[in-house]
Amino acid sequence: MKSQLDNTPVPARTDSDPLLTVSGLTKHFPVRDGFRRSGVVRAVDGVDFTVAAGETLGLVGESGCGKSTTGRLLVRLLTPTAGTVTFAGRDITRARGGELRRLRQDLQIIFQDPYASLNPRHTVGRIVAMPLEVNGIRPTGGVRNRVRELLELVGLNPEHYNRYPHEFSGGQRQRIGIARALALEPKLIVADEPVSALDVSIQAQVINLLRRLQRDLGLAFVFVAHDLAVVRHVSQRVAVMYLGRIVEIGDRADIYQRPQHPYTRALLSAVPDVTGVGTGGRIRLTGDVPTPLDPPSGCRFRTRCWKATDRCATETPALVPRDGGNQSTACHYPETGPLTSAGDVVAVPNGVS
Repeated sequence: MKSQLDNTPVPARTDSDPLLTVSGLTKHFPVRDGFRRSGVVRAVDGVDFTVAAGETLGLVGESGCGKSTTGRLLVRLLTPTAGTVTFAGRDITRARGGELRRLRQDLQIIFQDPYASLNPRHTVGRIVAMPLEVNGIRPTGGVRNRVRELLELVGLNPEHYNRYPHEFSGGQRQRIGIARALALEPKLIVADEPVSALDVSIQAQVINLLRRLQRDLGLAFVFVAHDLAVVRHVSQRVAVMYLGRIVEIGDRADIYQRPQHPYTRALLSAVPDVTGVGTGGRIRLTGDVPTPLDPPSGCRFRTRCWKATDRCATETPALVPRDGGNQSTACHYPETGPLTSAGDVVAVPNGVS
């Protein structure tokens, strides 16, 4: 896939004022034992970040860390338990009804599974036209012509307007989902693992399409993924999540070449030649990821961290800027220096209780 990727430089951030500001974003799902509430799943637990106009923020982490839930909170498919989401200077945290419908013209989402996200009973033309019809938008030249333009924009044959989803491949279905997301000319799109369900041979084509659309249309993206190589290729900034919280966020070069949080180092060490110079070594974490029903006190990574001390168990580390402000890390004992080429290391936790 590497040789097929578009290597045109990703455009720099274009606006000093954030398009999207997330502050203290929290989502807890209640767990019930019959009719009695027995606890909560802390899926997202106090997340802060910003996205500038025309920028792509990569959101990465292990499965179950809360990154997809965060994406759905941003477009208000889920209602936050706490915190705020501010879009274009407007608080949209509690938007509903007509306000939420108008908001969707500027905020859209591309779903992970192109097979499940398209209604099999509707033609491609109806699927792409649906956002226009729901919002009462009548484009110049008519809805049908606008849909044909969108299909062509994403690399599909406009003559396939009357075909059904089952007549397309996985990559083509994902392009249909992208066309649907573009129908209302949004300013920001949440891409929820948009290539993870596709064949490797098709992933590069979809990634290149998203990059081209960003350049041509000035789109901002929140790119949710677990594939660190893909995130590095499409993002200007990267946020690393662990157990519902962001543990590190910063410019792409800083995150990939000089990761400061031990968890980020462990993730990047598992990617072959992630810095382009051949790191050679891998940090092998031991133990299981704690349950979000009962996360550890203090630093949530401490039960798997080789640097943990008693302070990590009693004091939650704040996500604070370091090294001039381009990189923020939530760790009491951040790492320094670039990734090394040392051999494999088994990271044994300190056993702090």
